[in-house]
Amino acid sequence: MKSIPAEILQQNIKYLDLLSRSFPNVTAAVEEVVNLKAILNLPKGTEHFLTDIHGEAEAFNHVMQNASGAIRRKVSEELSSTVSTDDLEELTTLIYYPREKLELIKAEKKANLTNWYELTIYRLVRVARATASKYTRSKVRKLLPKNFAYIMEELLQEDEHRFNKKDYYSEIIKSLVEYGRADLFIIELSEVIKKCTIDHLHIIGDIFDRGPSPHKVMDTLMAQNSLDIQWGNHDILWMGAAAGCRACVATAIRIALRYSNIDAIEDGYGISLLPLVSFAQHVYKDDPCTRFMPKVNDKKPFDVDAELLAKMHKAISIIQFKVEENIIEQNPAYNMGHRRLLRTLNPTAGTVEIEGKTYPLNDTSFPTIDPAHQTALTDEEQHLIDTLTNTFATSEKLKQHVRFLYAKGSMYRRYNDNLLFHACLLLNEDGSFKQKEIDGAVYYGRSLMDKYDQMAREAYFSGQNADFLWFLWCNQDSTLFGKTKMTTFERYFIDDKETHKEPSSPYYKLMEQDDGTLAARILKEFGLSGNAHIVNGHTPVKVAKGESPIKAGGKLLVIDGGFSKAYQKTTGIAGYTLTYNSYGMTLISHHPFESVDKVLREGFDIESTKEVIETLVERKRVADTDTGADMKEKINNLEMLISAYNKGILKQQD
Repeated sequence: MKSIPAEILQQNIKYLDLLSRSFPNVTAAVEEVVNLKAILNLPKGTEHFLTDIHGEAEAFNHVMQNASGAIRRKVSEELSSTVSTDDLEELTTLIYYPREKLELIKAEKKANLTNWYELTIYRLVRVARATASKYTRSKVRKLLPKNFAYIMEELLQEDEHRFNKKDYYSEIIKSLVEYGRADLFIIELSEVIKKCTIDHLHIIGDIFDRGPSPHKVMDTLMAQNSLDIQWGNHDILWMGAAAGCRACVATAIRIALRYSNIDAIEDGYGISLLPLVSFAQHVYKDDPCTRFMPKVNDKKPFDVDAELLAKMHKAISIIQFKVEENIIEQNPAYNMGHRRLLRTLNPTAGTVEIEGKTYPLNDTSFPTIDPAHQTALTDEEQHLIDTLTNTFATSEKLKQHVRFLYAKGSMYRRYNDNLLFHACLLLNEDGSFKQKEIDGAVYYGRSLMDKYDQMAREAYFSGQNADFLWFLWCNQDSTLFGKTKMTTFERYFIDDKETHKEPSSPYYKLMEQDDGTLAARILKEFGLSGNAHIVNGHTPVKVAKGESPIKAGGKLLVIDGGFSKAYQKTTGIAGYTLTYNSYGMTLISHHPFESVDKVLREGFDIESTKEVIETLVERKRVADTDTGADMKEKINNLEMLISAYNKGILKQQD
């Protein structure tokens, strides 16, 4: 250990005194240093990157269960030389969905169930041992369930072939079966295997959107041991709704009604839409609202009458447009005056003026719009949106989920030489960072992302300026939106498709053409260099049209491949995932997921294709990661503490 001068120890004495409370003597400090130095030499854990889940809980959960194919590969590597293909399929499915698969197996194997249990537990232990082999005993112990922690640790750390322990090992498994604990043990051990397979999870935005079950996705994420989230525009929309922004509330409801997916609102978050039902039935009773009929992505029947959904859809859309225009009027700094379209609406003539050009409307029924005050809410509309906003803001389940998004989420994340953010950075056409003035100060690049992050937190936790979260949802200067305008009104009321276009921010064109120079400059702005990568979502990669997710000379990876069923015809696949383990980075494209039932009964799994992005010459170890850097700093501090003890500057305690 290097010698540390006494003056340096004195400069850090307050911190060392605090550290001594955890490590009261040289023995305790040395023991921790030895432990940390050993951990630095372990292989880095596997990182798993997903983005743009869009509320598709079933497909998302399956990718989580199979770890993008990693569990299937681990089972095959460990057992394929001694186990039949059918048994491998059964074991793999059992790990994915242990509860459901056990019920099917027990119905099929009544005669030989005892033998099956013993053999299956033995095989599961082998797989678990292989997945846990890169971690310390201490880390694995933290992943074990309390009710089986001792037994599992014994099985995972012992070699069943060792002569002195063979009977001991066998008796543990037999006793689990004999005393009726085999089912629960299999379920818990399967979860341990999955936890060991994914060391850290990155969700790069858009948990929410048109899919039916974002609340279920959030529940799954909250059960993860280690993860981070980079907010997407749809996430920020729901965060804004929970913060009390009326425009965000109206928009979240409108999107749910547009895709006939109101279960998340009503069942998931306990938010009643009955006030909207009553309002729509009364105010729009004579309007067929044909332009607002809900869209469906599969053949499921409507749970609610489609015509009623259409009336609700139109009612909340008009309210959305009104409250949005009021926000624009109250916030001139948003520079969105050109989006105040209701001001130029002429229901009598059946026209609207947009950017100096007049267009015919395809619908002129506006029973709640006063020609003299187009953006004014009627008393009924005001009461309705206030009621709905209050129910969003007071939903305990939504509050729990949004607070989790704030706790684990951010506008961007630097992690192990990768820069993660959902959509884009603000760039000028020449590739320079676009400057944004906020409250008299100028921000750009990383400083702008940091400022937006701070303002997004303040908007929720201070209870003031919740409308800023709507800005992040749809403003041309939002790094979550990435377009010059959101043409929702035009898509509903104007047939001319030219008005529907939403031009992308310069970032996308520039990165598409980049040879890696711009990407390197962006990475440098965030303190990264060398083999660093940018990982984005937000923009579906049109694989069917020949697009590649690998851009900017290999420095940019766009992994939005179509979890959302609505995008799968466009992308040609059903999503990308990215894995980064000690051997390198691998991009995995997935075919559409059919159903859990098909997995259970037929052994069907998502068909996936791997593409190796980067293979490391030397296996990456914990020492090479951000966690390793933190450990090295802790080692330095502990070595200072040891020196302080040895020099008599601090007293040792027993």
